[in-house]
Amino acid sequence: MLGTDADLVHASAWLHDIGYSPRLAATGFHPLDGARYLRNVHHADERLCRLVAYHSGALVEAEERGLHSELTREFDPPPGPLLDALTYADMTTGPDGDHLPVEQRLAEILHRYSPGDLVHRAITRSSPMLTASAHSVEQRLAETRAGDHPM
Repeated sequence: MLGTDADLVHASAWLHDIGYSPRLAATGFHPLDGARYLRNVHHADERLCRLVAYHSGALVEAEERGLHSELTREFDPPPGPLLDALTYADMTTGPDGDHLPVEQRLAEILHRYSPGDLVHRAITRSSPMLTASAHSVEQRLAETRAGDHPM
């Protein structure tokens, strides 16, 4: 389904949360910290850095943190279909690695953070977009599978 970008999305799925590492935390906003680290230290592919920077509603959380202009000044948004694929991978995988529906994953995240927490606010605001991204990928997967096995 992703063609020549499959390895890129696979790598971004593995690396998207690298900014949670305490030694990388400059802003405390893991998408931006992780993308900067990949760009500045490892000179990673620009598209990989963009995916990490914008993963799973990061733009909304950047607004909540007052880092929107910093994020958008440093990194261009990645192509929508690639970001959707990364969002799907992130938002359908629970903390224990189990596959689960996007709605269940979002509920799990909201349960971990109090309603006043900025992560709770950001996930609440971005939930419609995250859900739409995951469902879009599920639809494309179903279409791809149907094409592989014509009825």
